[in-house]
Amino acid sequence: MRIFATALLIAMAGLYMTARHFTGMHPAWGYVRAFAEAAMVGGLADWFAVTALFRRPLGLPIPHTAIIPENKDRIADTMAAFLQANFLTPAVVARRMQAMNLALATGNFLAEPTGGRPSRIRAGAAELFAEVLESLDPDRLGGQMKAGLKGQLDRLEIAPLLGQMMEAAIADKRHLPVLESLLRWAGMTLEANEELVRGMIHQRANALLRLTGLDEKLANSVLDGLYKLLAECIVDPDHPLRRKVEEGLEQLARDLTHDPEMRAKVERIKRDLLDNPAVAVWWDGVWERLRQGLISAARNPDAALSGQLGGALSELGAALRNDLVLQVQVNRFARRIVVGIATRYGSQIVRLVSETVRRWDARTVTDRIEGAVGRDLQFIRINGTMVGGLVGVTIHFIDSL
Repeated sequence: MRIFATALLIAMAGLYMTARHFTGMHPAWGYVRAFAEAAMVGGLADWFAVTALFRRPLGLPIPHTAIIPENKDRIADTMAAFLQANFLTPAVVARRMQAMNLALATGNFLAEPTGGRPSRIRAGAAELFAEVLESLDPDRLGGQMKAGLKGQLDRLEIAPLLGQMMEAAIADKRHLPVLESLLRWAGMTLEANEELVRGMIHQRANALLRLTGLDEKLANSVLDGLYKLLAECIVDPDHPLRRKVEEGLEQLARDLTHDPEMRAKVERIKRDLLDNPAVAVWWDGVWERLRQGLISAARNPDAALSGQLGGALSELGAALRNDLVLQVQVNRFARRIVVGIATRYGSQIVRLVSETVRRWDARTVTDRIEGAVGRDLQFIRINGTMVGGLVGVTIHFIDSL
C-alpha cells in the first residue's frame, strides 16, 4: 500500500509536467494541470502527516514529528488508563458477563466436547500442555511439588481433622461396617494361625498338664472361647466388647480434637512420616505416574474422556445444559469471580500492559503499531491525493468563472 500510494504521487507529478507542457493548446489541459497540482499537494501533505506519526520525514528534525516513538511512555500510560476505564471496571465486566451464559457453553462442551467434529484449538492446546510437561525437568518439578506438598501438610494440623471425622463417622454409624470387617478379619487370622496358638499353649503348660493331656483340652477351650466371642460380637450389635471398642473410639476422637498431648503426639508422628526417606521415594513414583498420565491424556484426549470420567463429565454437562436454575447459580458464581478479579487485579493487569510497552524500544513500538494500522494509513495518502486533485479542479473552475 505504501508503494501504491507513492506511485500514485509520482503519477500525479508526471501528469502535472505533461499538462504544464500542453497548457496553451486547449483549456481542458488547465483543469488537468490543476487536478495534478492539487493532488501532489494533498498527497505530499498526507505523506508528511502519516510519516510524522512514526518517524521524522526525510530524517529532518522537524518539531512534532516521530510522535509515537517520542511519546511511547505517555502512550503506554494512556492505553493502560483507557483499558482500565473502559474494560476492567466492575460495572463493565458485570454487564458483559450478564450477557454471557457461561454455564450453558460449558455444559455443551462437556456433553459434546468436540461438537461432532475434531477441534484444532483443543488439539493444539493439549499438545502444548504435553510438550510443556515433557520439557520441564521432571526431577526438579517433582521436587518442587514434593516440597510444596510437604510445606502445606506441615502447616496443617491433622489431629483435629481426624477427630472430627471420627466423631461424624461414629454419630452416623459409618464405623460399624469397618468394625465388623475387623472382627471377621480377626476370626480368619485366628483360624489361619490356629496351630501357632496351640503350640504357644502347649509350650506354656506345665509338665503335669502335658502328661495328662489337659493342655490339648485347654487349647481347644481357649480357641473355642475366642471363636465364640468373635461370633457373638459380629451378630450382636449390643455386645459389651463392641461397646468397649466404640467407647474407645469415641474417647480417641475426643482426645484428637481436644487433648493437647494427643494432638502433639499426632503432629510428631506426622513430621516423622514426612521426613521419612521412604515417603519421598513413594511420592517420586506417584508424581512420575501422574505426570505420565497427564501427558498421555493430553496426547489422547478422546481416550482420556472415555470411560467413567467421560461419563461423569457428560452427565455434568447435560445437567448444566438442561437445568436453568443450575445455570443461573453457576453464571452468578462465575460473574462474581470475574468481577472480583477485575476489582482486585484490574490495576495490575493494565500496569502489565503499560510496563510492557514502556520496555519496548522506539523501533519496536513503531513497527508494531505501523504493522497494525499502516495499511489504513496508506489509504489516507491515497484519499488525500485524489481529494486534493478534486479540490484543485473545483478551485480552477471557480477561478475561471
